[in-house]
Amino acid sequence: MSVLTTTEQPDSAPAGEEPPDTGERHRLTAVTGLAALSLDAMASVAYGPEAIVLVLAAAGAHGLGFTMPVTLAIAGLLAVLVASYRQVIAAFPDGGGSYAVAKRHLGARTSLVAAASLVLDYVLNVAVAVTAGVAALTSAFPALYDDRLWLCLAVLALITGVNLRGIVESAKAFVVPTVVFVGSILVLIAVGLFRSHPVSTAAAAGHASVVADNASTVGALLLLKAFASGCAALTGVEAIANAVPSFRVPRTRRAQRAEVALGAVLGLMLIGLSVLIGRFHLQPVEGVTVLAQLADASLGHNWAFYVIQFATMILLALSANTSFGGLPVLLKLLARDNYAPHVFALKADRQVHRHGVLALALVSAALLVLSGGDTNTLVPLFAIGVFVGFTVAQVGMVRHWRLERGGGWRGKALLNGFGALLTGVATVVVTASKFTEGAWLIVIALPALVAAFEAVHRAYGRIGERLGLGRVPEPPHRERSLVVVPVSSLSRLTSEALTAAASLGEEVRAVTVCYADPEDRARTSAFERSWAQWDPGVELVRLPCERRGLGRPIAAYVRAVAAAAPGTRVTVLIPEAEPERLWQRLLQNQRGAVVAHAVRRETDAVICRLRFRLL
Repeated sequence: MSVLTTTEQPDSAPAGEEPPDTGERHRLTAVTGLAALSLDAMASVAYGPEAIVLVLAAAGAHGLGFTMPVTLAIAGLLAVLVASYRQVIAAFPDGGGSYAVAKRHLGARTSLVAAASLVLDYVLNVAVAVTAGVAALTSAFPALYDDRLWLCLAVLALITGVNLRGIVESAKAFVVPTVVFVGSILVLIAVGLFRSHPVSTAAAAGHASVVADNASTVGALLLLKAFASGCAALTGVEAIANAVPSFRVPRTRRAQRAEVALGAVLGLMLIGLSVLIGRFHLQPVEGVTVLAQLADASLGHNWAFYVIQFATMILLALSANTSFGGLPVLLKLLARDNYAPHVFALKADRQVHRHGVLALALVSAALLVLSGGDTNTLVPLFAIGVFVGFTVAQVGMVRHWRLERGGGWRGKALLNGFGALLTGVATVVVTASKFTEGAWLIVIALPALVAAFEAVHRAYGRIGERLGLGRVPEPPHRERSLVVVPVSSLSRLTSEALTAAASLGEEVRAVTVCYADPEDRARTSAFERSWAQWDPGVELVRLPCERRGLGRPIAAYVRAVAAAAPGTRVTVLIPEAEPERLWQRLLQNQRGAVVAHAVRRETDAVICRLRFRLL
């Protein structure tokens, strides 16, 4: 099928004229898309290989010999996932990834499971990425350890601010750190392949090894656990497929190129680092990452070592940007299908789904506060959700090919089916092995989030039923109209309000609330005399009130008027001054809000809040 449709072509303009701004300049190219949406996957090489060797270390040095086979299995799964998501991008150019696939081929409930898993993964990715980056910083500067929570929140605020300026701005900001990190890792691998023994072991000196003293048999269960732990390096592979609408036209082609480039670079780094682990007979030690030991062994304990450490720290912290690129688009699709509040479908300037960005930032900040900025508290929850999404997407694509039956559909379905089997096994193993470490929270949160989506959908359904959406309404007809205007003094605002009211309805009445104390009675009498002298041609109705209330007397009057004249359309026009400066709004008395709340709660009248701008 063609991936470039006529709707994807940019608008043309006559010679000598600037083309209209279609928003394309605020979208991603293949390169900037790789920078904006692949940081999570790229940064995973900092902890993916380490997760493998830490599991295999339980079987001693003999177990570490299986690092390469496990890594090759993960690289094979990576290739399957990249091929699958490349197909997903072509079949579902509106984005949404596993949610879009499941919605079309597996039913609404399954699609919500996929969406919930992705939401959880995106939120946890932000928290884990920020805490991991700050942990690398505090490891280099221990004096900052007690301030790690504030550092986490500061990094989160920085990433949020950049994303509020647009996804292209975030991509531009993160291109350099991504290039430096990937370039450093590739240099490390290239140099290490030409060395027969480590240049330096200073990084691991004085640290205790975590390798078991007595070698044990390497069984299938241990290999499965190592495979599942190492699969944490695959998180983020789906982000590009989820955010296809964020790319420039032709969106599908650019997103596919970015997906393939991500898979190639990530696979090369994973396999290269695994080769060096075996080449240098590296053993995991406490307090020093595997990547740090590899940099030390390949490049020496010099400035190059610190460049890699600093680049790793920066990229780990910034890898949260993957979530800011993918989750708002997913929430937009959920909102479009009435499973999330419609506010998430709104776009601000620069093609930013601002409410999705802010919601992600707030929930992530809450997680950081609850965890105290501790990575170990959050890591057991990480990666489970994304593997659920992987499995759902692969199963959905199998059904897609069976229904479409295009050229070579059997091979494509077999590829996706094999991927579904691998990711399904990984999901079960990761959940079982980390259940007592906190994964039980995901087991509870996933169905709870699905239930929340369904509750929102039912609420929108009830609203649509009451509004008669989808049905032809009765033809409009004219009714007698009465406009009630609350007033308290004579001013330009009063004049503007009465002018607007006369334009809206056949009859206009001004109402003023008066109280029983002598001072207020005198004020009301003076106001009535001024009104009579002004003589605007509008009746002024006095509403006595024993208690010093404002909204209830007006609401009671509106109810009485509506009861006395059935069929009359009553509108309450509330005049309000809008100050020139934002801070000056703090000086307002909020009378308009009080009246509007009371009338809305106690009557069926139409409320119109007239804002008079003070220039």
